[in-house]
Amino acid sequence: MVCFVWAAAASRKSVAIAKQPEFLLRSAETPLRKTEEGGSARGRLLPRALVLRQTLATASRKGCRIFCMKAIQLEKPERFRQIEIDPPSQPGVGEALVSVQRVGICGTDYSGYLGKMPFYSYPRIPGHELGIEVAEVGEGVTNVKAGDRCSVEPYMNCQTCFACRRGSSNCCETLQVLGVHTDGGMRPQFIVPARKLHKSAKLALEQLALVETLAIGCHAVNRCQPQPKENVLVIGAGPIGLSTLEFAKLTGARMIVLDLNEQRLDFCKTKMGVDHTIVAKGDGSELEELKKITDGSLASIVIDATGSNKSMSNAVNYVSHTGKLVFVGITTAEITFSHPIMHRREMTFLASRNAVPADFARIIKLIEDGKIDTRPWITHKAKFDEVIGEFPRWLKPESGVIKAIVEVQ
Repeated sequence: MVCFVWAAAASRKSVAIAKQPEFLLRSAETPLRKTEEGGSARGRLLPRALVLRQTLATASRKGCRIFCMKAIQLEKPERFRQIEIDPPSQPGVGEALVSVQRVGICGTDYSGYLGKMPFYSYPRIPGHELGIEVAEVGEGVTNVKAGDRCSVEPYMNCQTCFACRRGSSNCCETLQVLGVHTDGGMRPQFIVPARKLHKSAKLALEQLALVETLAIGCHAVNRCQPQPKENVLVIGAGPIGLSTLEFAKLTGARMIVLDLNEQRLDFCKTKMGVDHTIVAKGDGSELEELKKITDGSLASIVIDATGSNKSMSNAVNYVSHTGKLVFVGITTAEITFSHPIMHRREMTFLASRNAVPADFARIIKLIEDGKIDTRPWITHKAKFDEVIGEFPRWLKPESGVIKAIVEVQ
């Protein structure tokens, strides 16, 4: 396991205790079997993360600290570092101890790295797109059990504010998003409310890590409700744009994608089945191309997933009369446009933030049923110890990254 390191023991005797074979590691991907020193392996199989926590507890009672965990921290914009942190405590009422297996990297992580994410705080352990295994559950938890594999809904909401009472947990007034406002999953283990875990007995860990990205697109499409054969323009063919594309396609809408990157537009055609793409050149030709595709009516729904204030300001020009404009990307800069164009066309402006629990359940079922193919999504992978070196390379358009996945354990 790459993410645990030996820490200084209290004494030479403590080191000896730490090295006693109280637990036998069978392999990196199987549970541990509890044993007695000098005896054969026996007893029930336990999840690896649970055994590690029990080992730590035993060591603590004996006056030594066996393990600390390695974590990746974004200390400040453009500066990652690997740190050592204490393991989590035992889960409390309604909580679960989870073992992080896979972490997806998305636009929020890139924006946080560049210092362009307005909700981000530093220093921060990133990671909110997670495929985990449940190690242990606290009192009162019935929706998951040890050994379950889950996707994590990373939006920690208060459950009592006005938005939460209305069912909009995605925009809780005191929302804390893992890896953004509070430490996330770029570490081996942490405690999470069990209500935030969405299990699947069928999906691979990498697929579970993709669920949150897809949930952003699912929620955005739910906000604007495309109809069959309606012209929908997605601006920005990054992971969030692609996730909106997935769900807009399910409605039977006519999909059009606009992006600067011709490589990504080719991906949309060959892997996502999009018939119409437009290269953003910045010379006004984009609008003329959209008119040709739509017989002059423009797009009745425009979804901007760029996070660029220039693109978001310009997006109003692509919206048809009585159309809708959805901002799913986020920017720290001002968005400006002439009011008459909005008023004349009687546009509807919508923001889309995060996702709600029902989105996670729906996406898991769609992937399990084969209605969403996740295979084209994952283009890059890195092991935990490789992330700091690889991350800046993933920012470059020529890298061809659609979705990078980190193998934590």
